[in-house]
Amino acid sequence: MFYVKDVWFHHMFSLNFNDTVLFLSADAFDTEKLLDSIENLRHDQAVDIPNYDFKSYKSNAFPARRVNPSDVIILEGILIFHDPRVRELMNMKIFVDTDADVRLARRIRRDTVDKGRDIGAVLDQYSKFVKPAFDDFILPTKKYADIIIPRGGDNHVAIDLIVQHIRTKLGQNDLCKIYPNLYVIQSTFQIRGMHTLIRDSLTTKHDFVFYSDRLIRLVVEHGLGHLPFTEKQVITPTGSVYTGVDFCKRLCGVSVIRSGESMENALRACCKGIKIGKILIHREGDNGQQLIYEKLPQDISERHVLLLDPILGTGNSAVQAISLLIKKGVPESNIIFLNLISAPQGVHVVCKSFPRLKIVTSEIEIGLNEDFRVVPGMGEFGDRYFGTDDDDNLQAVAPMQL
Repeated sequence: MFYVKDVWFHHMFSLNFNDTVLFLSADAFDTEKLLDSIENLRHDQAVDIPNYDFKSYKSNAFPARRVNPSDVIILEGILIFHDPRVRELMNMKIFVDTDADVRLARRIRRDTVDKGRDIGAVLDQYSKFVKPAFDDFILPTKKYADIIIPRGGDNHVAIDLIVQHIRTKLGQNDLCKIYPNLYVIQSTFQIRGMHTLIRDSLTTKHDFVFYSDRLIRLVVEHGLGHLPFTEKQVITPTGSVYTGVDFCKRLCGVSVIRSGESMENALRACCKGIKIGKILIHREGDNGQQLIYEKLPQDISERHVLLLDPILGTGNSAVQAISLLIKKGVPESNIIFLNLISAPQGVHVVCKSFPRLKIVTSEIEIGLNEDFRVVPGMGEFGDRYFGTDDDDNLQAVAPMQL
């Protein structure tokens, strides 16, 4: 027997694939129908979902409901992790861990009020079928979860984290669809956790530097993956032939002084002996930018360039730096701009001005505030990374948000 119940909330489509627990096996479900429905929704095709009647135990008691595709599909149910084919379709797997007494109380309330069942029959069914089925089929699937939420809907912190993660992915996908030269490294809860630490105003300088370096290393590695390569064969210690690739040798880094220098160590760790140039751009008012200093490799026009700066805000000084590189003879397609966080406004400015350049970032921000600062942001990155503040006599080289 099969049923899928659709629920609408906050413009998200939810599939409910639940077990009435009258069945002692997950094989009782029409999983093929479920997979077919999900595939159709993923390909922007509407589906007809059967309505299940708990009182008659029939899935065709009411007309099927037409469900249209959506950007977010929430597949809900106590046995959704059972089939590996279903698990493979999920971008995020969440197990809501609720106390057994709470589950029983909810079942009694639901079955007596909504389904008109006798409380004695509910308890009898629970002891004979529900509890054994939970132990045999549901609890073992907990190991497949990416995240486990204790206390269910009462855990507001965990729910807010998931909601923010989904909102971030939706914003990233929209920009990536508009600009094929924008690349956002795939977010995980490990990456999300590091972002949480470096954005926290109470994080110590030591921890800020440590977790910033970890994120920067990921961005640099991802950026290097966009360099050209040639096929290469080598002989392994076993005498076998391995066909791999040989990376581009002609490359250099260019950091935007001062916060961009925080990314140099990660680049050197990935590319032994790499040359790194410097560019200093001074902010004049809210939008004006002035090139103060540049020191670049003499043969930079013959190299692929990794431009380093952790924050992309308005995009004004990024345009200055990129324009200088192009003026020095670097082909636009040979420039990869690496940063930790990017505001949508800066992405629009840079991608529209230089459509053949690549931007690699770890997260897209909400936007800019009235002071043209990235929000939610992480403050003045250079000051936090190098341990300086506004009282130091370093305003001439203070980190500029691009």
